[in-house]
Amino acid sequence: MVTFPISGVETYWWLPVLVAFVVSLVTSTGGVSGAFILLPYQVSILGFTGPAVSPTNLIFNIVAIPSGVWRYWREGRIVWPLAWLIVIGTLPGIFLGAMIRIRFLPDPRSFKLFAACVLIYIAVRMIHAVFAHSSSQSNNEQQTSNRFTVSKASFNWRALIYDFDGQSYSISTLRIVILCVIVGVVGGTYGIGGGAIIAPFLISMFRLPVHSIAGATLFGTFATSVAGVAFYWMLGGYYSGSEIEIVPDWQLGLLFGVGGALGMYVGARIQRFAPARAIKILLAGCLLFIAGGYVIGFFRG
Repeated sequence: MVTFPISGVETYWWLPVLVAFVVSLVTSTGGVSGAFILLPYQVSILGFTGPAVSPTNLIFNIVAIPSGVWRYWREGRIVWPLAWLIVIGTLPGIFLGAMIRIRFLPDPRSFKLFAACVLIYIAVRMIHAVFAHSSSQSNNEQQTSNRFTVSKASFNWRALIYDFDGQSYSISTLRIVILCVIVGVVGGTYGIGGGAIIAPFLISMFRLPVHSIAGATLFGTFATSVAGVAFYWMLGGYYSGSEIEIVPDWQLGLLFGVGGALGMYVGARIQRFAPARAIKILLAGCLLFIAGGYVIGFFRG
C-alpha cells in the first residue's frame, strides 16, 4: 500500500494504473480521455474529495492523451482546424471554471451534486448521439470505406470544412467557439478538460463522424488540461496556508496518466474496428449509475 501525501489517498501503486488503462481503452475510441469517469473513482472510491482532485485529474489528461493523439496523427485522422478551435474556445472557460471550483464548490457534498449534473448531461448527449440519427448513421456506415483519413481541412470566420472517408463536412466556426467556451467553464470546474462534453455535441448536434473528431477532441483536451493545471498551480500559491488544498497530487496523477497513456494508444489503434454505438451505450449507463449515487447521497445528507 502507498500513501500519497497531498491527497491522503492510500492504495496499491498499480491500481490507478490498471483502472486508468481500462477506462481509457474504452473511452478513447469515442474521442474522450476518460477523465470524467476517473474523477468519480477518485472521489467515491479513493476518498479524494477536495478541490485538488480537479487538477490531479487534469494531470492524467496531460500524461495520457499524447499517445492517443500521436496514433490518430499517424493515421491521418486529426482535423487540425477543429482541434485549434477547441483550444481557443475552451481556454478562457477553463480559467473561469477553476475559480468556480475553488470559491463556490469546495465542499465535497456540493461538488458531488455538480458532478452528478455533469455526468447526467454527458450521458444524455451520448444516448442522443446513438439514437437521434440512427438511420442516417447506418447508411453512412454502409457507405464507408477503409480510407479513414482527413483531407482538405480549412476554416475561416464563417465555417470549418473538411473531407473524411469520401464525404465533405461543414460546421459554423462561431457555433463551435461558443460551445467550447461554455464547455471550458464546466470542464475547468469538474477537472476533465472538456473533451468528454464536446465530443457528444460534435457527433449529435453537428453530425460529424466519431472516427474523424476523436483526435481533435483529444488534442483540445490535452492543451486545455495543461492550462488548467498551470492555473490551479498558481492559485495554490495564493491559497497556501489555508485549509483548502489546491495543488495537484502529482504522484497520483502520474500513475493514472501512465495507465491512461497505454490504454489510449491501444484504444486509438483499434478504434476503426470498435462498435462505437455499443461503447457509447455502455459509457452512458456507467455515468447514469455514478450520477444516481451522487444524487441520492446529496439528498440523504
